[in-house]
Amino acid sequence: MMKATTTMKKDAVKEAEAEASPSQLIDAKVAALGDWRGKTLARLRSLIKETDPDVVEEVKWRKPSNVFGVPVWEHAGIICTGETYKNAVKLTFAKGASLEDPSGLFNSSLEGNTRRAIDFHEGDEIDEKALKALVRAAVALNTSQKRPKSA
Repeated sequence: MMKATTTMKKDAVKEAEAEASPSQLIDAKVAALGDWRGKTLARLRSLIKETDPDVVEEVKWRKPSNVFGVPVWEHAGIICTGETYKNAVKLTFAKGASLEDPSGLFNSSLEGNTRRAIDFHEGDEIDEKALKALVRAAVALNTSQKRPKSA
């Protein structure tokens, strides 16, 4: 079992190092994590895509120490990013400070003037309804701030 997991992680890194689409890089990141963080990131990704079928997946901030980069979901601007740490999966909303959060999902990066984040820890339940509401609000904010190009 250990050998299969190690092989899967090596295969995921090889795929990331090749020219891969953002979606493929995110798939590889989920596979390489191979634990609760990968499952959580995959579920959050699924919820974002369900909420906004027009969402565009990107991967930013790739570097040798992070070959997979950071998953980013956009619609008329950044909606949120998905970062993984040893003890948390962090969903950071680029304009979170401007969003209503009646369910109190934001529990991280609360001191800033712009962004807000949600840290998910092992065993946490995802309030899917509240998360989808935040995604919809972020998309609405992004699209309301985009001005049409003049002819």
